[in-house]
Amino acid sequence: MSNLSFPFDAVPPPGAGIAVAPGVAWARMPLPMAGLDHINVWLLEDGDGVCVVDTGINSAPARDAWEQLLAGRRVTRVIATHFHADHMGLVGWLTARDGAPLYMTRTDYFYGRILGLDVRDEPPPAFQAFYRRIGFDEERLAKYRARGFSGFASVVSTVPPSFIRIKEGDRLTIGGTEWRIMVGSGHTPEHACLYAAETGVMISGDQILPRISSNVSVYPTEPEANPLEDWLTSIARFRADLPADILVLPSHDTPFTGVHHRLDRLAAGHQRRLALLVDSLDRPRPLMDLLMPVFNRPLKGIDLMLAIGEILAHLHCLRGRGRVVRETGPDGIDYWRRSAAEDAEIR
Repeated sequence: MSNLSFPFDAVPPPGAGIAVAPGVAWARMPLPMAGLDHINVWLLEDGDGVCVVDTGINSAPARDAWEQLLAGRRVTRVIATHFHADHMGLVGWLTARDGAPLYMTRTDYFYGRILGLDVRDEPPPAFQAFYRRIGFDEERLAKYRARGFSGFASVVSTVPPSFIRIKEGDRLTIGGTEWRIMVGSGHTPEHACLYAAETGVMISGDQILPRISSNVSVYPTEPEANPLEDWLTSIARFRADLPADILVLPSHDTPFTGVHHRLDRLAAGHQRRLALLVDSLDRPRPLMDLLMPVFNRPLKGIDLMLAIGEILAHLHCLRGRGRVVRETGPDGIDYWRRSAAEDAEIR
């Protein structure tokens, strides 16, 4: 961490912003989670108004903070870096306020729109089967069903029915500054970052965080995905494309410099976890047996679900590289083991 620098001593108070770069102000929206109690949002001067990047969840405290922050100011456009609820939770409310357009990547827009409309009493049967194969017993499955299936919709205002697509390499001029769209994959399928070469500033969303690693998971929505390989490819590309001395404006924690060092650490952390999993698969094991070797502590609730998704992402990456195989046992549970080629190499 000594290779990172954090140039701002204070964080923005509720309902106020701090200037961090020419034409860029930093504000925070509250999140109702003990371990992650805020999301950073960014206000870019845009002619006679302000362009908003990311929004927070749809909650009364967040809406109140926005009302204070925007008092007397017009929203010209809203950009959501990706579809997660803390980033696009208020896109509907903010775009409706002044008739502003929503800018997003296509894949993440449709993910968010579909999830916002999909409200059920319990998870779909295919989702329940997904966790049964992972190793959920009937007690865990009952708890999973009891959670319902409206968590996303409950914290997201109605997603606008139309949007303006942004994609890799696009250039947006906002308040006289040109911002290049850089798209990463893994945390979500099509996560947009905004990079202004002229001012040396990048709005990184969750693609690059200074102290925590963004969640990279396999979900029952796409059960055979390999998001970690996408994530590692994105990290390498960003490392090659970005100057070392830029100011990174992340979605959580505080702005920092030292992007090359941080990207190197993120990649190395995942490589260590891949190696740990290979070492742990000296015999066929279900995913649930790998939680303790990887995380070294009991897990429950949302922490358990995130951990399951992360381990599965690492296993899929290893399988894609030919290092592990998956076999379904007579109990209907998936078991993982080292491939014959990997075993031979270890010996």
